[in-house]
Amino acid sequence: MIKPRILLADDHRMVAEGVRGLLEPDYELVGIVEDGRALLEAVDRLRPDAVVADISMPLLNGIDAVRQIKKRHKSVAVIFLTMHVDVDYAASAFEAGALGYVLKHSAPSELLTAIRCGLKGKTYITPLLAGELLQYQREKPAVSADAFSQLTARQREVLQLIAEGFSVKESAAILGISSRTVEFHKYTMIESLGLKSSAELIRFAVQHAKGVSRAGVRLACDIDPSSGGS
Repeated sequence: MIKPRILLADDHRMVAEGVRGLLEPDYELVGIVEDGRALLEAVDRLRPDAVVADISMPLLNGIDAVRQIKKRHKSVAVIFLTMHVDVDYAASAFEAGALGYVLKHSAPSELLTAIRCGLKGKTYITPLLAGELLQYQREKPAVSADAFSQLTARQREVLQLIAEGFSVKESAAILGISSRTVEFHKYTMIESLGLKSSAELIRFAVQHAKGVSRAGVRLACDIDPSSGGS
């Protein structure tokens, strides 16, 4: 019997090796990649039946990567295996085309169930978020995609780091600014975008922030070195 072919994307090698051991009895693991750009290339080259991916990855976050994968390979089943318990990430994952959403601290059997469902074209979400996601979908805010163009270069940088799951402190360290300045930009974006909370900003970030690498945030956004990091 031919085993379904799985591609794994996670920048934490220990996690990836643990998942490898879980999958290999029933699936053919065709590769392990550690960033979003490598994931796109590997899907094009290896044509897996399913992808198990993290959300927070270097170069391109998992959700943006999946959006691009689904445009080129509609039949690939994508299951997210992530630490993000925020329902905004789950909602954005399914909107991008994922069929499964499992938390890294869930029981291993959940991931296997999610993969089986995905290969059959069915969706699976961890029970820890199922009720919350249903409520979220009923009440989700509507924000125009054009609103992204209204943001400043610095705000877009902060938004990209939010999309990748970085904390305020981590974002401040990457950008070379204070945590207070990051918080200020978050508050300003919530106000200018007409959002109601940080949770809504996270969802907007995951949907609209694209293409800035973790290591190259400063270079990718044409920052003026004389700006003093504000």
